Amino acid sequence: MAYILNIETATKNCSVSVANNGKTIALKELNSGEYSHAEKLHEFIEDVIRKSEIELSNLKAVAVSKGPGSYTGLRIGVSAAKGLCFALDIPLISVDTLKTLALSVSIAEGCVIPLLDARRMEVYSSVFDSKNKKIREVKAEVITEDSFNDFLIKHKVYFVGDGVEKCKGIITSKNAFFVDDKLPSANEMAMLSYEKFIKNDIENVAYFEPFYLKDFVAIKSKKSLF
Repeated sequence: MAYILNIETATKNCSVSVANNGKTIALKELNSGEYSHAEKLHEFIEDVIRKSEIELSNLKAVAVSKGPGSYTGLRIGVSAAKGLCFALDIPLISVDTLKTLALSVSIAEGCVIPLLDARRMEVYSSVFDSKNKKIREVKAEVITEDSFNDFLIKHKVYFVGDGVEKCKGIITSKNAFFVDDKLPSANEMAMLSYEKFIKNDIENVAYFEPFYLKDFVAIKSKKSLF
């Protein structure tokens, strides 16, 4: 039995699961509308381990969402995952955040475009076919009325993620379908991390860094110091 702990912190959804052979057996997540990962992540890890009725020593690997996404959220998740891997001497697996999000939608035809909110009218996006195969690389792009036209003129396109709101009213194609209230979850990570575990597709724990896609930009406080 391959027990894998999955950690997803790339967005405001703090999500943790334990999976056995690719099937989720315990899940804990919270989207409070704020980034609560620093306060909740370790509590959630303890909770899913307890609900799974296993010990940390039973884990065969730890999987973490690698991005793109929130700079701070990704760092918190990766730091926690690395700490567990070092302590338990088990492999670290990284999972594409947008691929995880795409898995939250099941379609028979067309494609899925997961969208993660970036600054202003920008999103992080990729494109997956109906079998969850990536058919376009990850990009950071500003949403316009021409966005994703290459796909929309050919078939139905399902947009999913917290970047969806930026697209409504701008992308007006009859082939565009917007799926609300979906964020990357450790539940959908389960099969992806198990597939990588079977292939021994693991990371170097010491040197692995999240895929930020863009440099971190600190936002200055509007409050005057004087």
